[in-house]
Amino acid sequence: MSAWLPSAPCTPQSCAQTEGALTGAPRAVLRLLALVCVTALGVALTPLVGRCPSRVRDALVRRWCRGVVRTVGVRVRITGAVVPAGGVLVVANHISWLDIPLTAVARPARMLAKREVRSWPVAGPIAKRGGTLFIERDRLRALPDIVARIADALRAGAAVVAFPEGSTWCGRAQGPFRRAVFQAALDAGVPVQPVRISYRTAGGALSTAPAFVGDDPLLASLWRIAMARGVVAEMEVLPVIVSGSHPHRKSLAEAAETVIVRGGGFGDGPRIPHPMPGGDRVAARAA
Repeated sequence: MSAWLPSAPCTPQSCAQTEGALTGAPRAVLRLLALVCVTALGVALTPLVGRCPSRVRDALVRRWCRGVVRTVGVRVRITGAVVPAGGVLVVANHISWLDIPLTAVARPARMLAKREVRSWPVAGPIAKRGGTLFIERDRLRALPDIVARIADALRAGAAVVAFPEGSTWCGRAQGPFRRAVFQAALDAGVPVQPVRISYRTAGGALSTAPAFVGDDPLLASLWRIAMARGVVAEMEVLPVIVSGSHPHRKSLAEAAETVIVRGGGFGDGPRIPHPMPGGDRVAARAA
């Protein structure tokens, strides 16, 4: 156990369930085939997209990430503020592998990922080409170097996405925020952008079908999501936190955790969305 290796009590057997009506197996298979095609297209076009002007590149990345989520039958609803331009640390609660493309719909960013992802098929090449910052989670000694690399990326004007819980949770429960990544925002003098993620059924109840927890195999998670009907991914972009208004990373982490987790009202029924003032306004239809 280390600062990068927290544990969550959530397991696929007890937490990850498909609530409500299911779609047919043929439709689920079509969704997964569409996901493979969209992913392959993203891998093939990554070198070309990387040469585009930043505005065009970001627009293409947004469309691709939205497509990844939609192909498995999940609708997207983004509400709240607009993620600011320039260097910003985007922090969110962590439920599913879907969280990664979902946050990029709001603003494409460099991700933090464990080192093992680098060697994964398909995901590894995409992560490397996308500028992912890989973390050696089992080496606490490497922590200062990782924080310095994150701060350098932030100073260069990049958005960096981190999931401070350090592990996925089912959405009915959440973990405490780890503080280390917030030191990078303080060192770089950039704001922190809190983002609240939840997954709900068409009726507004909390859905744990997208939860990717414990020892859940990726294929099992993919099938569970593809079989679910009417799942909506909700992402609320909350008011930005000025890092300089906090004296140290502990208070900065606590401020972000309070607004995302403790003030999130998770599991309390449906929330009424409000329009975003500019930027992406998403109410995508399911695949």
